[in-house]
Amino acid sequence: MSIAFYSGREGVLLMTAIIFAIILYQLVVEGERKKSVKRIRLLPPVEAIPEAVGRSVEMGRPMHFNPGNARLNTTYGPATLAALSVLQYIARLAVRDGARLIVTCQQADAYPLEYEIMREAYVSAGQPEMFREDDVRYYAQIKAVAGMMQREHVAANFIMGKFDHESLVLAEAGAQAGAVNIGGVAKISQVPFMLACCDYCLLGEEMFAASAYITKDSVQTNIIAGQDYIKFVLIGLSILGTLLSTAGIMTLTRIFGG
Repeated sequence: MSIAFYSGREGVLLMTAIIFAIILYQLVVEGERKKSVKRIRLLPPVEAIPEAVGRSVEMGRPMHFNPGNARLNTTYGPATLAALSVLQYIARLAVRDGARLIVTCQQADAYPLEYEIMREAYVSAGQPEMFREDDVRYYAQIKAVAGMMQREHVAANFIMGKFDHESLVLAEAGAQAGAVNIGGVAKISQVPFMLACCDYCLLGEEMFAASAYITKDSVQTNIIAGQDYIKFVLIGLSILGTLLSTAGIMTLTRIFGG
């Protein structure tokens, strides 16, 4: 087969087929097995959430949650949705234990989702009359969120999603209020700030694993397992390609590199 035959598209097609096959196998074959729920490694930030809720109850102070600044229809939209899935878990814990949870957002399209998550938590617990609409708030400026945290003296601060400079502002505001900071960040450039200011932090793709970790849902856990297998395949191809290129055999480079 001549070198000119390879345009790079064959490699993309091959990898797409491999990825599709792995995910399909995890969903269909593994998903059919009763005991096929994969075990996700311990996520300390998620394990710390009930403790933070209990601390808020004991201190008689509210908690705060912010899902980041990404709109749902952008590249980082999935990070916002992942953060909202964690919010659902926190809201149910708050209702169960009698803690007050204040939820803020900077993007208007996240507001109705936050509102419904909070309302549903109270309805599911049989306490719809306890839902306070003013605990779901839209703020155009992040400084207003920081000011609110200071005024309310929050005991726990959950900041998860995609952040820019807001990560440092919100984490520092939580620290000044004496809150436990539990963060999660999808943007790599903000990881150092989150690590410096948060007591616990979900890093990168851990944000997306948190929902599966909480719910133990077989579909979600099998998809995450499939993604891990895909990483092993890519790492293996990278190593194999390096060895072959070193030996002067450029087959993989021609297929995947164009």
